[in-house]
Amino acid sequence: MDSVFLFYILLLVVAFLYASVGHGGASGYLALMALFSVAPEVMKPTALLLNLFVSLTAFLQFYRGKHFVWKVFFPLALASVPMAFVGGLISIDATIYKKILGLLLVFSVIRLLIPTKNNAQELKPAHFSGALLMGGIIGLLSGMIGIGGGIILSPLLIFFNWTDQKQTAAISALFIFVNSASGLMGQLTNGIQFSGDMFVYVAIAFTGGIAGAYFGSMKFRQQIMKKILAIVLMVAAYKLLFTGA
Repeated sequence: MDSVFLFYILLLVVAFLYASVGHGGASGYLALMALFSVAPEVMKPTALLLNLFVSLTAFLQFYRGKHFVWKVFFPLALASVPMAFVGGLISIDATIYKKILGLLLVFSVIRLLIPTKNNAQELKPAHFSGALLMGGIIGLLSGMIGIGGGIILSPLLIFFNWTDQKQTAAISALFIFVNSASGLMGQLTNGIQFSGDMFVYVAIAFTGGIAGAYFGSMKFRQQIMKKILAIVLMVAAYKLLFTGA
């Protein structure tokens, strides 16, 4: 199979799966680009731009389902947006960048494979100061690496019992959107590079995002696809951490 065609198929699958759980998919896009040996200076802005389209689509679907909780989202975004901009200003050595990304992908694999459950009756009110700190740290990392931060935020929201699964998806989707926009603006000040096929990437990711967000908001189950994606992410993590590619 032609490598470009294979990349397009995997991009569609990644966008579909991540949108189905309220994520933009940046960690997945970065993994694919790492597997196909895309330069880091192209990977970061490309992933953030794709995040904008997919995460906004996911948010609108989950918002229509009345799953969004503003009082949890606000302190997270209040700190994360400016810190994502700062992170976007920071240039990281290519070797260090790949190692950090590899570790992040390992975290993403764990997040995909370990089921998380919580009971809406056991939810606790979010701590404003704690949410500020959490949002600031995730925002900085998001801008530096080129992600929206949802893959980090989601398990934390569930762990602290601040939101249920659907609320987590809705909050994460908008959190990813605002962080991706802020991080991308930070990178713009330093000058960025996009792939020549960017419009095709956006069209494919947007299509996958629409489908994934629709089925995800309708309680669609995607356990098999999660396992397939976890394998892709693990291969990419191995390549980044151990092969120097």
